[in-house]
Amino acid sequence: MEDLELTKLGFKKFIFNPFSENTYLIWDKDTLESMVIDPGNCTDKEDQEITGFIRRHSLIVKYLVNTHGHIDHILGNKYIKDTYSPKYLIPEKDTSLYENAEQSAAFFRLPFKANPPVDEYIDAYPELNLGNIRIELLFTPGHTPGEYCLYLPSENLLFSGDVLFHESIGRTDLPGGSTPVLRKSIIEKLLVLDESTVVMPGHGDLTTIGHEKEHNPFL
Repeated sequence: MEDLELTKLGFKKFIFNPFSENTYLIWDKDTLESMVIDPGNCTDKEDQEITGFIRRHSLIVKYLVNTHGHIDHILGNKYIKDTYSPKYLIPEKDTSLYENAEQSAAFFRLPFKANPPVDEYIDAYPELNLGNIRIELLFTPGHTPGEYCLYLPSENLLFSGDVLFHESIGRTDLPGGSTPVLRKSIIEKLLVLDESTVVMPGHGDLTTIGHEKEHNPFL
């Protein structure tokens, strides 16, 4: 994964918290504008790991984006927001998950700092930009009511949150989940992308759209 050769985009994956959640940091190589996707950092060591990387590479954190509101993907929100003051975007239809985040963290015995105020809802943006890199926001509910995937056409890259995994899909047995809705999201929004598109999921290893078309038993 670390060997991905991307022309315009800088890229780093961190694996954080007891759920082995994938936190992604991406940036435009020319402007150094960056985005943190789903910060799962929840310990001092994890906080220092991501901030140390940002400092060493002189990155400017422009956006903090949550693909969805499950606790393992939002544990580091307050730390990133307080440290860098990026524009913070979440899916509006996942608001109830954020409202219940403290209880979710307590249930799993995870350290949790209150979620910061949201700047805007991701739903208002068809796309975002880091320097000259365009990021399309794809509404893909099913795992949660409001989840979004992030697609970078110029890099042939998709950040799929907990929608699509290597030979698997997101679980739908949690509140707000729906297997038919999730399959519809994947088929209509993701499988239409070029088969060479690299998929970066919220847990586990990368895959490609072509591989999932051929080998994913849930599709």
